Amino acid sequence: MQNSNLTDAEDLRIFQIIDANLDRAREGLRVLEDWARFGLGENDCVKRIKNFRQILGKNHLEVYKQSRNQTEDKCKGMTHQEQINRKTSEQIISSNSGRVQEALRVIEEFSRLHNHELSKIASEIRYEIYTIEIDLLSLSKCKKSQEILKVNDLYVITDQKNNLLKIIEEILIAGVRIIQYRFKTGTDKDHLQEAIKIKNLCRRYSSLFIVNDRLDIALAANADGIHLGQDDLDIKTARKLLGYSKIIGISANNEIDICNALKEGCDYIGIGPLFETTTKKGKKPLGIEKIKTLTKDLNIPWFAIGGIKSKNISYLKACGFKKVALVSEIMNSEDPKEEAIIILKELSHEN
Repeated sequence: MQNSNLTDAEDLRIFQIIDANLDRAREGLRVLEDWARFGLGENDCVKRIKNFRQILGKNHLEVYKQSRNQTEDKCKGMTHQEQINRKTSEQIISSNSGRVQEALRVIEEFSRLHNHELSKIASEIRYEIYTIEIDLLSLSKCKKSQEILKVNDLYVITDQKNNLLKIIEEILIAGVRIIQYRFKTGTDKDHLQEAIKIKNLCRRYSSLFIVNDRLDIALAANADGIHLGQDDLDIKTARKLLGYSKIIGISANNEIDICNALKEGCDYIGIGPLFETTTKKGKKPLGIEKIKTLTKDLNIPWFAIGGIKSKNISYLKACGFKKVALVSEIMNSEDPKEEAIIILKELSHEN
């Protein structure tokens, strides 16, 4: 750092600007660090952010601290309405990332003449914060999706119906919070248009929207995730294309497939068929005891699927089955809303 005379009025103002923005940057970084630590449990993010705080602290020289209050700050205590409007973790992450980026830009500019090393450090960290913001937002979104999977026990898979949007809205009103969009016939254009409409419905009811098989439709519709079969794209490739803000589920019915799915980082597993079902013709049912064996050590959400009816859910609950995925029982019901309400009530009942 070049020698400076603290009696120089311009130097005093510049040092005060650097001092104030070093404080702002470190305060904003602490907010991001604490969310990464307590909100997400992401140790790698915590280490990166903590390192930036320490670097800035090391370069917060005494000459900057001594400049405090030596010139009057007439704007002290000013606030803005937007600070009150931050009501979600995502808003807090974005606003504090912006705060850090802005503070570092100010430091970069004003320290250039007096402290070239600090200017360089501020520039390097500022560009890193752009990436950290995206990482934290992606991880936060995924965390919310995983929480929905964890606390909701009914997973509804759609069938192709002329009134599909109406059925979906009715079951969302009933309380269903996980919808998988599945289709086998028709054009990609029509499926994408329908997927976008379903996505908007799910967003309105704070529900997960998952697309079956088709990664391209999931990406184009900005779905919350994708469900893959054993013959579909592998999980690692899907994760690379989707990123970490999306959830990935997979169908599995044996120990090897379940083990591979866990190693590759899937978020949930659909296991079945439990009973005989017209949806999966020709597939031998696994049965209750086999599924209990396959799932006894699972530490991620799993949903039993295949031939499950509202009338046998209480029996499944008694056998230790907590989560189920249904297709025709709801899709073919004369009153999907009422059927969903009945099933949700059965699933929530303590045995």
